[in-house]
Amino acid sequence: MLLSFFLALGSLLAQQTSSTLAPKPPIGWNSWDSYGLSVTESEYRANATVLADRLLKYGWQYTVVDEGWYLPNPEAKPGSFKFTLDATGRYTPALNRFPSAAKDAGFKGLSDWVHAQKMKFGIHIIRGIPREAVDKNLPIAGSKFKASEAANKSDTCRWNADNYGVKANAAGQAYYDSLASLYASWGIDFVKIDCITVPYLSDEIRMFSDALRKTGRPIVLSLSPGPTPPDKVDHLRHYAQMWRISDDFWDRWKPASEGTFPQGLLGQFDRAATWAPLVQTGHWPDADMLPFGYIGPRPGYGKARTSELTHDEQRTVMTLWSMLRSPLVAGLNLTKLDDWTTALLTNREVLDVDQNAHGARQLSKDASQAVWVSKPDDGVGAYLALFNLSEAQKSITYPLQAIGAGKTNFSVRDLWEHKDLGSKDTLKVTLPSHASALFRLR
Repeated sequence: MLLSFFLALGSLLAQQTSSTLAPKPPIGWNSWDSYGLSVTESEYRANATVLADRLLKYGWQYTVVDEGWYLPNPEAKPGSFKFTLDATGRYTPALNRFPSAAKDAGFKGLSDWVHAQKMKFGIHIIRGIPREAVDKNLPIAGSKFKASEAANKSDTCRWNADNYGVKANAAGQAYYDSLASLYASWGIDFVKIDCITVPYLSDEIRMFSDALRKTGRPIVLSLSPGPTPPDKVDHLRHYAQMWRISDDFWDRWKPASEGTFPQGLLGQFDRAATWAPLVQTGHWPDADMLPFGYIGPRPGYGKARTSELTHDEQRTVMTLWSMLRSPLVAGLNLTKLDDWTTALLTNREVLDVDQNAHGARQLSKDASQAVWVSKPDDGVGAYLALFNLSEAQKSITYPLQAIGAGKTNFSVRDLWEHKDLGSKDTLKVTLPSHASALFRLR
């Protein structure tokens, strides 16, 4: 009886600790969209400096080095990559790209620099154990095990064969414990672990999450790619703070043909509507990065370009992501941040919807329009978003009593335009194709 009590208490405390790691949706910058596998330390520092100087005061604080930081030759074709590993089979930063790692014990020096600017440092990893570590049967740090005992050679990521999967055994747990210990020693605040939700690998999610917790360092865990299955929400809430709701989202209204990569903006509406009722404080469905501004010089998808989303579509991304309360992760090259994109990312009234609201739901949607509502955390009124999904300009008339807030008249404020519109019982807006409007109702 007493044992059951302590087990239940331990589970509750673990859930509470997990929730407090990310009490609000994390917002920041990630290197993938603009640099793919190839970002260098100097490029990372340049982008992080802009984040600190221009966006940090608005809450943008996470700076993440995405996939491939351990590749000395990221420009090579798959199968020809070289890797940097330590003596216990753990990837370490490639010194030709991250020279500070030579004297600062991996990412410790870079992490300290980020922390000195009041920001948080993150990395991306592919789940599993490096093939090279297994081929050499390297020892697993802090344990009696060898790499071959942890590896599941029948399991590799469907789009990245550099690693084997990790067995759900003591050796596998020891390997993930060794990774987490290394990352904690570097001062990591955020880990995005990839190729782990499709198919949904519950054992590896649990093992890696448990490993992070054992370090005693608060490290946010983000799961990728997607679409993550909604029926796994209880497991997700226990072990992670973020998880992707779709495959990679890029600067497209919709893919060239249905069901093809990449995920387009139109397709995110139904996915967001499915996940909105499942949002819980500390555990955030992630609609993926924001492909705005200049995407380059070496994008993770396509050629270097200015975002192919129109300005109206970019506002729609921010409106939908904010209503869902998705994490907001900018993917643009911040060293080329322009005034329009700066205004898009620093609208405090819109960011407040993402950071301080609850109860979001899609009230209606058809082929031409969608309507979303959520509740401000201060309990006053509602947020209302109107979306034109059609290919032409559209007028939308919406009776405000339909939001179910117990009133028929509201004082209305346009959050994108920063304008008070007076007292209304009906909203009438004309929106360009793929545009949106976002209002605070009091």
